[in-house]
Amino acid sequence: MEIGFFFWPFDVALVHAMARAADDFGYDMVGVADTPGNAMDPWVATTLVATATRRARVALCVTNLVTRHPAVSAAAIASIDLLAPGRAVLGVGAGHSGTRNLGASSLPPGELEEGVAFVRELLRGRPASYRGGTAHLPWVKQPSPVFLAASHPRSLRAAGAAADGVFINYGLAADNVSESEGIVGQAARAAGRNPDDVDVWQIACLDCNDDGEASRRKIGAILAFVSAYVMGGGDLARRGVPVEYRESLLELRRRSSTRPGDADAALVAELSLFDYLSRRLAVCGTPEECLTQVRAARAAGARRLMFSVSLAADPVRTVRLFGEHVLPSVRRR
Repeated sequence: MEIGFFFWPFDVALVHAMARAADDFGYDMVGVADTPGNAMDPWVATTLVATATRRARVALCVTNLVTRHPAVSAAAIASIDLLAPGRAVLGVGAGHSGTRNLGASSLPPGELEEGVAFVRELLRGRPASYRGGTAHLPWVKQPSPVFLAASHPRSLRAAGAAADGVFINYGLAADNVSESEGIVGQAARAAGRNPDDVDVWQIACLDCNDDGEASRRKIGAILAFVSAYVMGGGDLARRGVPVEYRESLLELRRRSSTRPGDADAALVAELSLFDYLSRRLAVCGTPEECLTQVRAARAAGARRLMFSVSLAADPVRTVRLFGEHVLPSVRRR
């Protein structure tokens, strides 16, 4: 089972500590989120991670194609690949905090697919056109894979049709994994592609702590943030939400923030959503509890996990505890 993590780069010391943990414990991927207004510039942070690691894949996880032109992101990930040859991954998505915090609209799935195809062409060193302009990156040494972050059927289909990989943020229960990966596979086949050529990672929130209760108290804030785009709005029945949680989730979406904090964690508890959201979207608690939950995700069909540790009680401690006590057991056959 491949396992990675991504985080909000709040400061340089945190970035260096996370990079060290990625290599120290053998994580397969380490990613940096693009969340303006919440953290430092993601490309500066990704550069630091690329130069501080030797083994882990280095991902921008994820940016968007609205606040940053696709050609700009293509050149940036190709530059990261010069620092970490063969290890750079560009993750893009429709936008959540990355667009909303700047007052911009998210990109529709059809336009997202178009942007991904444009970036992939540029990363092969070929000229490509996008919305009336033409770009060319003849200096690219090798194409970095382009992943699409997806939590809705339309974006999942776009990933299967056009991307090298997908970060799926939909849930770790067996029906969630089967449904989301099935949509990606169907779209890949419809586009004449082999579904096995699409690198599939399931996203979940992670907080691993010696004090399991502290972990559970803290993770509510990121659960509010994530559920807003995984399950907020639209047809919740089609997103696999049991009827008893639908009104509460709509209320959570109305009242939660894209700059999550203690108030959002309290809101999740107030609306009696913690148990449901944590089961579907998170791995949390003591190392022993986290191991049990990861094994359950694997039994549900997840083959690769990409954890958000952005708002863990102690992000560095989380990845080190998980790396020391959980990773070896997960990988032991």
